[in-house]
Amino acid sequence: MKVAQHQVKNRRNDMQPRRVTERIKNKAFELLQQHPEGLRYSELRDKIQASDPAFNGNTINGSIWNLDIAFPEKVYKPSKGLFRLLVFRDQEQDVSTTSTLSVPVANKIKEEDFYSPFADWLKNEIEDVTHAIPLGGSKFKDKWGTPDVIGKKEPRRSDVIKGPTEIVSAEIKTDSNQLITAFGQTCAYKLFSHKAYLVVPKQSADDEISRLDSLCQIFGIGLVTFDSMKPANPDFRILVRPSKHEPDLFYTNKYMARIEEDLFA
Repeated sequence: MKVAQHQVKNRRNDMQPRRVTERIKNKAFELLQQHPEGLRYSELRDKIQASDPAFNGNTINGSIWNLDIAFPEKVYKPSKGLFRLLVFRDQEQDVSTTSTLSVPVANKIKEEDFYSPFADWLKNEIEDVTHAIPLGGSKFKDKWGTPDVIGKKEPRRSDVIKGPTEIVSAEIKTDSNQLITAFGQTCAYKLFSHKAYLVVPKQSADDEISRLDSLCQIFGIGLVTFDSMKPANPDFRILVRPSKHEPDLFYTNKYMARIEEDLFA
C-alpha cells in the first residue's frame, strides 16, 4: 500500500513541471492571439512573467524560445526574434504596408532636418569622427550619389599613437519605401570611405530592419535607426557597427578634393 502511494506521489511530482510548461505555452498562444502583429521574444517573455510572477524565468525561456519549431502548425517567425500566429500570416503584407506608409508624416519633416543631428551624433555621441558636416544634394556631381553626412577622423595632438586619417560617410532615409535604394547607395560610399553608415527610420517594418541588419553585417556597413518624426530628438540607436576597410584612394582623393574647404579647413 505504501509503495503504491509513493508511486502515485512521484507521478504527481513528475506531472507538475509539465503542467507549468503547458500553462506557459498556453499563455504564449493567448498573448500572440491578442497581438496580430506579433511579439518579439523579449516582449513575449516579459508579458508571460507579468501574467504570473510565480513563473520561473528559466522555465519561461525554455518553454518559448523555439515555439515556431515546436508548433509549426501554430507559430512562425516573419523576421528574426518575432513570433506570430500562423492564422495572421495573410495579414503580414497589410501590416508591413501600413507600417511603411506611416513614416513620411505628410511631408512636414524633411530628410535634411536629420543631417546636422546625425553629424553631431557621430562626433560627440559615439566619437567615430573628429569632424563631420551635412552634405547631401549633388555635391559630388555624379550618378553614384553624394553622402548625406560625411566626416573625418584624424589623430588628436594628445594621442600617443597617431593613426591615419579616416573618412566616414552616411546615407539617411526618412522614407521606408526607399530602404533598398539607400542600402545600395551606402555600399557605393565604401568606394571612397573607410566606414559607411545606413540610417533608417525605427518605424520601418520589423522584417525590413531584420533584413538590413543581416545585410549590413555581411557587407560591413553600420546600421542606425532613428525616430523619423522627431528632428529635435531623433534618438539615434546603433544596431550594427561598421567594419573599417581600405577604400580606393584614387576615389577618396577625387571626392575629398571637392569638399576640401568644408571638411579639412
